[in-house]
Amino acid sequence: MKPRYLAGVLALLVVVAVAGPAGASGPGSLPQTRTEPTFGAPFHAQMRQLFRAIKNDSSGIGATVFFPESAYVSMKTGEIPDPTSDYVERLIGLYDVDLTAYHEKLFGGATTTLVRIDANAHFAQWIAPGVCENKIGYWHVPGVRLVLRRGARLVSVAVFSMISWRGLWYVVHLGPNPRPVDIGTVEDFANGAGTPGPSGGC
Repeated sequence: MKPRYLAGVLALLVVVAVAGPAGASGPGSLPQTRTEPTFGAPFHAQMRQLFRAIKNDSSGIGATVFFPESAYVSMKTGEIPDPTSDYVERLIGLYDVDLTAYHEKLFGGATTTLVRIDANAHFAQWIAPGVCENKIGYWHVPGVRLVLRRGARLVSVAVFSMISWRGLWYVVHLGPNPRPVDIGTVEDFANGAGTPGPSGGC
């Protein structure tokens, strides 16, 4: 084996060893904190990313806004039979079809722009470990609204549920949860700005 080739192989092995196994990196691999997320710049950046995901009907763009898989598995291990399958088949499966439903509702035949994000900070609450089949606590906020200009009209839709990991808000249910049929569903479409909330849920 040539020295230069051997050196390249050894360098690659070092990178793999440092990086760890696939999927081990990212915010979900780090332990949860009790830090309450704010509704400031990081939150608005997440919501603008969600708007871009809806506009492009793109699960790839929307992936960074969605609750991390490794965090979900940590929360649910020992509480439900197969957290990984539940995450991929139920949470992500519904998120993907909801992105399409929101896209079709908001962008079909009209130009739509994001006006603002409305959230009621008083509805944010800490969900303690052991509640709602979760062994790790988190912050939860329901009914955050995307207020949009669609053509000449002001309209809005809700994000059903957002939860925290390490002080940052993530979407965990875009459309309603539970729902009678597992199809893409827009949560609380309204003509006008609508009202954030209601409170409650987990």
